[in-house]
Amino acid sequence: MEQTSSQKPEADFCGSTDTLLDTIQRTLIPGTFLFILVAGLLLNVPIIWILAFRMKRWNRSTVFLCNLVFADIMWILTLPFLIYYHLNQLHWTFGESFCKIIRTAYHLCYYCSIHFVTCLGMDRYLAIVHPLKSLWVLNKQHSLLISSSIWTVTGLVSLPVVYVAGTQACPNNKTICSLYVFSSSTYITLPLSVSCSVAGCLLPFTAICYCYCSSVRKLQDTGLQRFQKREKLTKLMYSALVVFALLYFPYHVSRNTCILLRAVRPSATQSIQHADTLFLVEMAICSLNTCVNPLFCFLAGGDFREEICKLAPSFCIIKRWRNRQQVACVYPI
Repeated sequence: MEQTSSQKPEADFCGSTDTLLDTIQRTLIPGTFLFILVAGLLLNVPIIWILAFRMKRWNRSTVFLCNLVFADIMWILTLPFLIYYHLNQLHWTFGESFCKIIRTAYHLCYYCSIHFVTCLGMDRYLAIVHPLKSLWVLNKQHSLLISSSIWTVTGLVSLPVVYVAGTQACPNNKTICSLYVFSSSTYITLPLSVSCSVAGCLLPFTAICYCYCSSVRKLQDTGLQRFQKREKLTKLMYSALVVFALLYFPYHVSRNTCILLRAVRPSATQSIQHADTLFLVEMAICSLNTCVNPLFCFLAGGDFREEICKLAPSFCIIKRWRNRQQVACVYPI
């Protein structure tokens, strides 16, 4: 049957079940999502509980941490439907409207998570490089306004996903919940993907690099307190850089490649299939960010660590002993 112009390239996923692309969608994607569903909830739900019920004093860092964890939990809550979809032989049974909601929420929460990680890095930068100015440049009210703006702007940017995503009927009575990356409407998906890659990946990474370099230069003093601050900052910034390098960058490159091939060489089916396969692998790997993000709560939230010490004193005893050992190596008696 000849493909009409109104059909989306994801109609190719209606076909054979013996390709690597199909195997990845039926095994790797649901398996990874299932692991993230369990591990992500086990890591993030206790954090949101501590932030909501144990933290008596909220500051700007706490606001960003809470929004980060909330974005990750909302993203995780889309996974049960996608797991069922992939295990059900890519057959969507929840209707077109809910397909659009899931795909849009997936996109929205993913980029909100990236922006809140960036906010945490900039918050540490202001606290170290501009400690006095930061008290009025970025207070708790400002952080609430910034968080609301991130949700609003990212939601507006995600609106094209509502239009492009949707269900598609296959000849074998199967219904696909299309991913916008595989859409033939590249005049929408390509600008959307490139703009999100720049504003949601490249610019945050640049901001984190600048904040890290500026903060380290500020903490070149050899005082004991400065050394401890520099150590915590280094862990926070290195964690953010590793997350961007291993999770975010490959995902965005592979996604843009998929869409660009459809826009420039729509007849190169073999190349498109290889690009789709790579993208789905990167999609599974990048999803692990929700299991890594709780690390920022331990590195960026001083009040949060105090609450952890109250709930798990043995953890803090070991941590303090290690800190004393590290300080003794730098400042021997």
